[in-house]
Amino acid sequence: MAMSVTGELDPRGIVRQALEHLDHVLPGQAPIHDFVHHNTLHGFQHLPFEQALAEFTELTGIDCYLSAEQFREFYRQQRITDRDLDAALQQRFGSALTEPLAGYPDATRRELYRAVLLHDIQVLTPQQLAWRLRESAEFASETCGGRPLPELWQAVSAKLELPAAELHPEDMLELSAEQLDDWLPQMDDAESPARWFGRVGDGRTWRGVLLALAGKDILDSVRPQLIRLCASLLDEGLAAWRLPQRQELGLYAAWRQALEYDALPLFHDLDDWRGITARLPEQPLDAIVQQLQAMALPAARWEGYLRRLALELPGWSGLVNWRQRHPDYREGRPVPVDLADYLAIRLVLDRLYAQALCRSLWHSPAQLDRLQAYFEMHRAEFAVRRALFAGELPEYLSQAAQQLLSAADSSRQAWQTLAERIRTWRHSPLAVTPSRVNACDHGWRLFSLCRHLALAPDTVSAMDKSQLLAWLPIVDAFDGQQRAMVWLDAYERHYRQELLQALYANRGRGRWRRRERRPQAQVFFCMDEREESFRRHLEELNPAVETLGAAGFFGVAMDYRGLDDHHAAPLCPVVVTPAHRVEEIGLAGSEDALTAHRAGLNRAQILSDWLYQTLRRHLLRAYPLLYLFAPLKLAGLLGKTLWPDLQYRLEQAWQARLVPAAPTRLLFSADAAAPAAAKPGFNDAEQAQRVGQFLRTTGLSYGFARIVAILGHGSTSQNNPHEAAHDCGACGGRRGGPNARLFAAMANRPQVRALLAAQGIAIPDDTWFVGGQHDTCSDAIDWYDADLVPAALADDFARLQADLAEADRRAAAERCRRFASSGYPAAPWAAFRHVQRRAADLSQVRPEFGHATNAAAFIGRRAATQGVFFDRRLFLISYDPTQDGDGAILENILLTAGPVGAGINLEYYFSTVNNDRLGCGTKIPHNVTGLFGVMEGAASDLRTGLPLQMVEIHEAMRLQIVVEAKTEVLERIYGRQAALQELVGGGWVHLNAVDPDDGRIFLFDRRAGFVAWQPEPRELPLRDDSAACYAGQTQAVAPMLVRQPETME
Repeated sequence: MAMSVTGELDPRGIVRQALEHLDHVLPGQAPIHDFVHHNTLHGFQHLPFEQALAEFTELTGIDCYLSAEQFREFYRQQRITDRDLDAALQQRFGSALTEPLAGYPDATRRELYRAVLLHDIQVLTPQQLAWRLRESAEFASETCGGRPLPELWQAVSAKLELPAAELHPEDMLELSAEQLDDWLPQMDDAESPARWFGRVGDGRTWRGVLLALAGKDILDSVRPQLIRLCASLLDEGLAAWRLPQRQELGLYAAWRQALEYDALPLFHDLDDWRGITARLPEQPLDAIVQQLQAMALPAARWEGYLRRLALELPGWSGLVNWRQRHPDYREGRPVPVDLADYLAIRLVLDRLYAQALCRSLWHSPAQLDRLQAYFEMHRAEFAVRRALFAGELPEYLSQAAQQLLSAADSSRQAWQTLAERIRTWRHSPLAVTPSRVNACDHGWRLFSLCRHLALAPDTVSAMDKSQLLAWLPIVDAFDGQQRAMVWLDAYERHYRQELLQALYANRGRGRWRRRERRPQAQVFFCMDEREESFRRHLEELNPAVETLGAAGFFGVAMDYRGLDDHHAAPLCPVVVTPAHRVEEIGLAGSEDALTAHRAGLNRAQILSDWLYQTLRRHLLRAYPLLYLFAPLKLAGLLGKTLWPDLQYRLEQAWQARLVPAAPTRLLFSADAAAPAAAKPGFNDAEQAQRVGQFLRTTGLSYGFARIVAILGHGSTSQNNPHEAAHDCGACGGRRGGPNARLFAAMANRPQVRALLAAQGIAIPDDTWFVGGQHDTCSDAIDWYDADLVPAALADDFARLQADLAEADRRAAAERCRRFASSGYPAAPWAAFRHVQRRAADLSQVRPEFGHATNAAAFIGRRAATQGVFFDRRLFLISYDPTQDGDGAILENILLTAGPVGAGINLEYYFSTVNNDRLGCGTKIPHNVTGLFGVMEGAASDLRTGLPLQMVEIHEAMRLQIVVEAKTEVLERIYGRQAALQELVGGGWVHLNAVDPDDGRIFLFDRRAGFVAWQPEPRELPLRDDSAACYAGQTQAVAPMLVRQPETME
């Protein structure tokens, strides 16, 4: 990085450093077809949770907690209890809670804090206060301390010496000279133009300046042009026309060149646009420096300005930044993407529109120093404009200001007169001024506190004014962020107590703790909490089946290319870089079928191009094709609307006829001498290492069943741009079926089994692994290479398939209780038909709820959780602590599965608490853009995060990780792993431990380490089966016990 002779960064170095730092604040979401769940605030993850949210809110103005009213609703529903609130307050304030209140020793700070949490105690406007005192029936009819409520108000008003006058706003025009002298202080430094313009940078950009002083949003003019350019640059197959030479030159240089012949008259009405664009330098960094210097912004504020500028369109800025940092994420897409290009163009466009506006309003160039000098000379105009466009004026003053702005020639005297009227209003009893005791703020809040603390009017009258006022600093110090955090802690504590109480009560009830007999079958599922109900129903249906869970890439990270894929894609957690490539190829001896398949695929591609590309791109071809295809498309649309499941089956049959299936196998074996990185396939030793490590990790190193099924998962739905968000997070947001297929193929090879036997893992000759994929939307199950199952095991496999099919239907019935449009079918077959219809329905905005309601992860033996109804809220990860004395296996699980679960949980948390700003809002207006994202309409920011329909039923809380392990093992792992210190020590997730020997439970506190958890003296409900647990319930159900079979016969 370039430095000056004095050791300071030169202008280009300042800009380059600022661009590097933007990676910490911009969204990190990949293109939507590669959607991977991650912490929305990933750039702040190095900070403790509460501090990170506070700093993010200060930077962006975005609130990161559920509203107080939502938490109060949980309190009314007993989802948060008094005990939970007291525990959360105790954790934050400790012994300070017992301090008595000044003037009223019968109450302590605890009661004061609880009153603030449980009641909406806010500053009122004058109009709100007048209505409460005059019109509210509640105010007139209620009592406090045995006396009418109005008497308490009178006592508080008298004690605070509040004026009794009740003025109408326009009465302020007739105040006496004495009142004016008392209420009309001079403008202080905080309102001066110098102080205000000094916050340009970290606080505001040109857009913010002009919004505040002119009420004009230049982004409305800049955004469409910027989107047109970025969409053309980033397009992945949707655009017909693209920016010329974008591939050779990059965005900025191509745009700069196109300005010479761009036919759109976008700039023709702008001041000096030709001169400004003609002087643009060749390099984007130089252009950024030029524009920042042209606006007369000091270099010390450049980084803050660029950060603020990027965050005005965080979706587009974030995707450009992501593409810059992942230049090779797609094969054959070499278009250079650079955040400097994007910001250089944005700065130029801002300057052009700011220049035009500044000259038309103030006859000044778009230079901060010139504009500041103007307003130093016109302070009255500055004050009026700020008050008007901040929306803080009463109607009569707002109308006067608007008239003055629209006047052809506004004199300085007119501005001065209106400014005096505004200051008169601002410092009157009708305006809220924190520095002076007033009715709307101090009076109403203290009255509300006295009311909810049940103080009688006589008690208030007996207090000193200073004692009463001393309550407010305590309340003010307990600000909105702290209150929200207390609510969140209490909310999480309530669920944690239910979770741990269930684990404590379930000790010794589960099966397969030591695998003392051979299971009839074993099924591996992804750790995904959606599979929790599937596993539970399967175990209830056939207790002789053992289920296990693991991260859904099943320990085989790979770059995978399917038979019909154009390029390979990584199937592994995003923190892992695959070094092996696996391909799906046609089965030897089926060349004719493969040729027919490829010919059909080519025909389907041509037909698709005609329907979806030629019809909208070619003027002359469109008309005949439109008349040819219109009847067919109309019939198809009617079918999808009225009979979606039937239409889907017809389309599948047509697709199968058009593109005949071809038998395939995986090409995954490599020569031992193949290169170590990016090589095709795995050699025998590598296969044995992957299979052996996975089996040891999950505890299946002995006691193998005859059939071991490996079930990955994916999701299929119609008209759903966010379909990838329903796929497997452990596979990088893709489907896990290929990983399951690969693992089974590896584990069935005799060469691999021989190597495993030498390592102490003896797989019986009559054990067969088979891979499959579960569709979490339609609940369909597809099997891979089922034709290879030995004839001797055919009956075993058929029995397992039948059990899985029935368990699948029962799981569908369980999740249908959360779909209001399902009619809540009780029969499993009816529920199964409904979910299949949802998956095929073009109009369905909620095909499934994805990871909604995830709340906890259990790492340990299935015996600890088997027999408890967890309502599809747990990630279940198999691990046997008795086979991991030093904790090495557990350490690997925490470092791979931990970030996957945390990323899913935190994205759902933030998309739920503020879906409009941290999620992507409702799906209804979404428009797919360039096949890489969604916008609202045609000219909005890219919407990142999860849509409203995916998080409607989610309960926003941090993940509770429960590990079956000794606390000393966990402490050693925590002490040497910075990633876990960041997640657990920073409070982004919670860690709990269950002792594998005696079942004692411990909670992790980052200040005190592990502390013992105390169970509550209560019994959990016991139900006959899962259906009895959720019968009649459409909301979240607390954990309860499910009756277990006495034998497995």
